[in-house]
Amino acid sequence: MVSKETDPSVLVNGHFDSPLGSPGAGDCGSCVASMLEIARLIVDSGWVPHRPVIFLFNGAEELFMLGSHGFMKTHKWRDTIGAFINVEASGTGGPDLVCQSGPSSWPSNVYAEAAIYPMANSAAEDVFPVIPGDTDYRIFSQDYGNIPGLDIIFLLGGYFYHTSSDTVERLMPGSIQARGENLFSIIKTFTNSSKLQNTYQTNYSEVTASTFNDERAVFFDYFSLFMIFYSRRVAKILHSIPIFFLVFPFTIGRSHSWSAALCDFIKGIFIHTVGIILAVVVPVVFSILRLLLSSQTMNWFANPYLAFLMFVPCALTGLLIPRIIWRRFPLSQDVSIVKTSEEALSDEASFWGGFGFYAILTMAYLVAGLSGGFVTFFVCASMLPAWIFFCLSVKFFGQRSLRSTMFYILPLVPCLAYSVYFGGFLVQFLIEKMGMMGSLPLPYGHYVPDIIVAAVIGIVTGWCTGPLMPICGHWLARSSILQFLLHLSVFGLALSSQFFPYTTSAPKRIVFQHTFHTAGSSQILESTYDFSVTDSNSLLFLFKHSPEVAKELNVTSEFSFESASFSKRNDWMAIFPVSFLFSNSLKFPAQKDDILKQYEYFPELSIQNPSLNSVKGPRRVHLELSLGSLQEVWVAVLNITGPLSSWSFADNLLPGTEIFGGGPQSYICRLSGPSDGNWTFWLEANSSEALRVDVAVLDQKLVDPMKRLKDLFPDWVDVTAYSSFMSSYIL
Repeated sequence: MVSKETDPSVLVNGHFDSPLGSPGAGDCGSCVASMLEIARLIVDSGWVPHRPVIFLFNGAEELFMLGSHGFMKTHKWRDTIGAFINVEASGTGGPDLVCQSGPSSWPSNVYAEAAIYPMANSAAEDVFPVIPGDTDYRIFSQDYGNIPGLDIIFLLGGYFYHTSSDTVERLMPGSIQARGENLFSIIKTFTNSSKLQNTYQTNYSEVTASTFNDERAVFFDYFSLFMIFYSRRVAKILHSIPIFFLVFPFTIGRSHSWSAALCDFIKGIFIHTVGIILAVVVPVVFSILRLLLSSQTMNWFANPYLAFLMFVPCALTGLLIPRIIWRRFPLSQDVSIVKTSEEALSDEASFWGGFGFYAILTMAYLVAGLSGGFVTFFVCASMLPAWIFFCLSVKFFGQRSLRSTMFYILPLVPCLAYSVYFGGFLVQFLIEKMGMMGSLPLPYGHYVPDIIVAAVIGIVTGWCTGPLMPICGHWLARSSILQFLLHLSVFGLALSSQFFPYTTSAPKRIVFQHTFHTAGSSQILESTYDFSVTDSNSLLFLFKHSPEVAKELNVTSEFSFESASFSKRNDWMAIFPVSFLFSNSLKFPAQKDDILKQYEYFPELSIQNPSLNSVKGPRRVHLELSLGSLQEVWVAVLNITGPLSSWSFADNLLPGTEIFGGGPQSYICRLSGPSDGNWTFWLEANSSEALRVDVAVLDQKLVDPMKRLKDLFPDWVDVTAYSSFMSSYIL
């Protein structure tokens, strides 16, 4: 089949560059491998796509999507794209989850039809925008293309993400195979779809309008066995149904006591809500109490089961506290008038109170325009048949019979199983990411990771066991069970203190920067070693457990932050905005002479054609950035402050301003290219006020003393090490 240059195409995108200091097998060698194999399969299988398929292997994704940006701004095929699939990795395998889709429901619908092993969850679309991170999806779907597409990401194995341990051996078996089978099927479905259009089609605007008027859909997979998908329009009807069921408990058969039934219903909601809140609060309180007695945090990091042992019993304790306080439900209804037993009225009020809690949450999701309402809707849809089964079984086995309780539990099993599966995955993902979420200022930053993990486990525990509480609560709300849970909580917290937070399979991340402040092309003004960590165990913790490193840096047992020299945020400009994750970064003096043996010339910014540069009024300054004799440049960063009105980059359009290092608003520009090439460009100022340009060039080559110092770190530390050459200019 012969295609034309204007035919709508399907773009499959992945990046071949890896993060600084990482082999990048997962992120994103696994993506490139999948794309190469699919390209081979298309050729060897004899399948001829109905529409062209473009495989884009782009670079500089780790420098904030420079490669995909370049494609969308300059390549002739950019206007042919009718749909895209972006493959990414935030770990070394596991679920290959659809984390973003849009801008309409069409891409997720295609995925639902085509995926052989569906791994998608519309709730992820609610969470992803608030997570620190970005992918090429934004470039294609939002910033420059408004193209329908999918963002599919490996989510587990996050311990090795962006570390030196991201090697082929760490890839999870079966993950790439499942991804490949899914991608091949999805590509086929996209290319065969009548909705695949591009800007060359005469009816493109009509198709786009009709397609994009459809809002994001609601979808989720069930254990990767099958996928449930329905439109936003259907969700508005479906997710509203539980609210209407709330009229039954205080209208049907309650002609003389509906107000009392309403009071009991409100009490039921209150008791259930308090239980869910305490399921979060109690683990948080226990985590704070533990850290008041411990000098190290995140003991659960390398052993996630410890987090469950520490916080699940606490959460269950909080969930049961209201049931124990109100051992006998405070009924407003008169048993003699209603002619129903007290136990039946209590169970009824408890059930409808719990059901009302989830129904209200479902409606809140809907009103907020979020896509995760299926989570609580699934709970509501499971609780109704469970209640019907329970009411029928009561007639045969009695109100408080164990068999009646089992009839209530059985219809809830599919929902509870999904809750445990999804909740467990969420906690595992969170724990793996806590090692790179940043270090907050002491003393309160010390508590944040444990509080976050405790709170999330509390939420998950409430989600998984909350639907059981209305009927099973009276079985569990006993002082003996509460004592057991408290003892188990204390045991878990005590046991956790015996575990070290890190291992070689769950390393602590350290950023080690050799900073050179230069003047001209050959003068070193200052040389320092700068260190920072990306979690809440500070550098003092690191030096305590790395005695050889401490000895090399002359760090004694009396060393403290009060007597230390802190790095300025400006010193980390080469990796901006990652530096926002740092606090309490330290610097130590380093020798200048070694770098002079390695490099003859350093990066320098110089003015070209000075006669063309006016010194009065609006002016254009022509510049050249030489990278000197640096050999392994990863990125050059310009921080421009002053009356900048235009520049020669990015179609002469200025980006939004940044506030960096506590200084004035400035413009950040990243340059990526060959180390042996010079950059020529111009900056335009709209007044005679001076422009200040701060330059930071990141070089991956290390001097020998820095290599030796890096090798002194223990094997449970992953060190990202590089050199940064910094200089400043007034124009």
